Amino acid sequence: MAAVLLGAAACSSVTHPASAGPAASLAGQRPFLLRFHAVRQIATTVPANGDVNPYGVTVVPQTAGRLVRGDILVSNFNSKANVQGTGTTIVEISPDGTVRPFARLGPLPSADRCPGGVGLTTGLEVLPGGWVVAGSLPATRGGALPAVNPTGCLIVLDSHGAPAETWVSQDINGPWDMTMRAESGHAALFVSNVLSRPGSPDSAPPPAGLCTVVRVNLTLAPGTRPRMTGITVVGSGFPWRQNKAALVQGPTGLALGHGGTLYVASTTGSSISAIPDAMTRTSPARAGTRILTSGGALNGPLGLTLAPDGDLIAVNGGNGNAIEITPAGRQVATVPLLPHGAGDLFGVTTPPGGQGLLFVNDGTNALDLFSA
Repeated sequence: MAAVLLGAAACSSVTHPASAGPAASLAGQRPFLLRFHAVRQIATTVPANGDVNPYGVTVVPQTAGRLVRGDILVSNFNSKANVQGTGTTIVEISPDGTVRPFARLGPLPSADRCPGGVGLTTGLEVLPGGWVVAGSLPATRGGALPAVNPTGCLIVLDSHGAPAETWVSQDINGPWDMTMRAESGHAALFVSNVLSRPGSPDSAPPPAGLCTVVRVNLTLAPGTRPRMTGITVVGSGFPWRQNKAALVQGPTGLALGHGGTLYVASTTGSSISAIPDAMTRTSPARAGTRILTSGGALNGPLGLTLAPDGDLIAVNGGNGNAIEITPAGRQVATVPLLPHGAGDLFGVTTPPGGQGLLFVNDGTNALDLFSA
């Protein structure tokens, strides 16, 4: 993969000192976050239609169609009017800060419906072959959750940004975040849901409930669409609640560890859970049975990603900080990415080569890079 470098189009940098914390991780090496010190804006994420509130972020692994290897895709959750759950655009940003539209989704055909409509979330991944999967949790024009059950879907786009199909299931209800592992001929897509809707298909959503994390099994073949072959609930009992400032809160960030453990960041309760054997398990792990870490520097964690050294990086919705956590659950570093940045962080990932941290900045509607 091509390294993500900042070119002349990048904006001026702002340097933030790392906060106090252990100088070394359990493995005796310096924590990943403490190797970097500067936050730089790569580019705006606002497309021509004015969508705001960037949520999802992912790096393109290979060139296909309009997708260029090393570019970054960012999805927008809000419309120009700043109504949550009504964003319909994905932008593609090159390492030098050039921005171009990748997808703008209008009403989907009835044959490929998405219950409730389109409202792009932080769930965003690129499958082998250039197929893009985006999570959709829509809201009404007034910003309320729609009275449909399930709500939302996974939207599959081709490498030119055109919708190819939607995946709808009772086990996909409010898809909020996503991570993936792909191998030859197949892939596992993990999705965190933030809704559960007991009752009739057109019942209004309750104010709170318990939701799930699912594994979506896919088969992949050159030149054909990915095919969903099954959905397995791998985690259950995660709390969710409606929230005026964020539409809904629940299990958000997902990261798949090298040993097949799936980590889940829960905004409600400020904790990170571990689901063992996520690639192969056939029954759900209950939330709360394996809490990796909770409290401490965690403050409404949203985005979650895996650092090159195997540590987890969580970004807080409550204060704009990034937290590094070892697989043993030790919080080894806290860095203020955005001082006074409550509500500004969401999607996060590492650039190719692992030299830094890419994240979306909802406060400035931009893609930023934390680097040396």
